[in-house]
Amino acid sequence: MSALNPTAPLVISIHDLGRAAGLRKEFSLSIPAPLNFGNAVIGVPEGSPIKLDLILESVVDGVLVTAVATLAYQGECARCLDPIEQEAEIEFQELYLYPEAVVAGEQDDTFRVVDDLIDLETALRDAALLDLPLAPVCDDDCLGLCAQCGIRLADDPEHVHDQVDSRWQALTDLFDTKEG
Repeated sequence: MSALNPTAPLVISIHDLGRAAGLRKEFSLSIPAPLNFGNAVIGVPEGSPIKLDLILESVVDGVLVTAVATLAYQGECARCLDPIEQEAEIEFQELYLYPEAVVAGEQDDTFRVVDDLIDLETALRDAALLDLPLAPVCDDDCLGLCAQCGIRLADDPEHVHDQVDSRWQALTDLFDTKEG
């Protein structure tokens, strides 16, 4: 594993935690959001504040990190394209293994302690991306845009076009002859 940058905002030193199982450290910090913290539709703008409440607990094989992140997503409604901002509180928990810890069935994506440092960015990013809505909406009742002319249907809920699908034109002609 490569060395971690101790000055990176999401790299935390565990040097003063100690390795005896049961030791605990609680603290809060506020960091700027990293680059590309979201998807193409919604995400946390780079540099916007993320507040982290952390609990670090020393366990036999490493450090258990329990965190609550408070942040604000920004994007646009998938239905009407209006800008939206959504507050979120994301909880996550990860075990960072000591370098000498050996765990059966260990995967390549196992988090590790490196030189008494842990990097929370990947764990936070994974938790945040799982929290993001696939199709964010400004309101659950958002009507979206008219497929024909593009006006916002919430502004004119009675909006209709008098065009009849050509496949139904013969039925329309039947109704017109009966009325006359």
